[in-house]
Amino acid sequence: MKSVKVITFGELLLRLSPDLAGNSSAIFVGGAEANVAAALARWGTPVAYISKVPENGFSRDVLKQLSDRGIATDRMLWGGDRIGIYYLAQGSDLKHAEVVYDRKYSSFSQIIPGTVNWDELLGDAEWFHWSAISPALNPDAAVICKEVLEAATRKGMTISTDLNYRSKLWQYGKQPHEVMPELVAYCDVIMGNIWAARTMLDTTLDSAALEADTKTVYLEQALKVAEEITARNKRCKRVAFTFRFSKDTTHAQYYTFYYHNGQASISKEYETHAVVDRVGSGDCFMAGLIHAQLEGKDDQGIISYAAAAAYSKFFVKGDFNTTSYEDIIKLM
Repeated sequence: MKSVKVITFGELLLRLSPDLAGNSSAIFVGGAEANVAAALARWGTPVAYISKVPENGFSRDVLKQLSDRGIATDRMLWGGDRIGIYYLAQGSDLKHAEVVYDRKYSSFSQIIPGTVNWDELLGDAEWFHWSAISPALNPDAAVICKEVLEAATRKGMTISTDLNYRSKLWQYGKQPHEVMPELVAYCDVIMGNIWAARTMLDTTLDSAALEADTKTVYLEQALKVAEEITARNKRCKRVAFTFRFSKDTTHAQYYTFYYHNGQASISKEYETHAVVDRVGSGDCFMAGLIHAQLEGKDDQGIISYAAAAAYSKFFVKGDFNTTSYEDIIKLM
């Protein structure tokens, strides 16, 4: 296996953005953790991606899209019948109603607990990243997440997660807050937003205060939630939250929050009326946190780089961010 610093783990997906009137569709390779890997590879961080795909020529073509970007795919699991798909109009937002999933019985969702040697697959990598999308798929997927998190812990890896909440997943009778706290307990770095934290981890949120709809209140709440998360999860030392607001399909107002060792750092605020594609901006933020921490940046440097990286994704079509390290530094 190729030696890497970071391993990301999750379901490889294809995004279809159909134009039914024109009898055409754009196809993008994606999936939250693949998006993180693509950004890291773009910036020169050695990274591998673990998912599961069917044993066929099409899967090899899809994986070539990853390896051509510098992502190691030699740890990939093979088997099952299909790669998951989601449908989303170009420029739309995954968090809203436009997304339609077609990912039941995908190869990744059918990984059987107790069948993979995770210690061997993780090799000598330093960092393991996963997201809340994986345990949302089915009960077995949640067990698989625990297996690989235990292996990463045994190997002394830094572990990060993104509290991605997808309401159209989580359909197997468990609420996220019944599943996620046990898994998040393995994490050193937790990223998301204050609303996802409440849904996933049952943290406190002052809804009355939030009605003020001001940056000051949002950041006050972020500090309280970060303190609550780190108090509950002794291993977690770093918490990052994003704040992303939009008035229409091409508008975005964006700033981020970072908490480490009792201290809060805030990114600068960005705003644009020229959004091209919202998909993957959160994944790019996560990649920015990982890359900047591995580079040894201080807290302000980490959050500034991650925020600029996420903002740059708004102007890139597709799920992967192709913005260079140098251009992100300029945005900062």
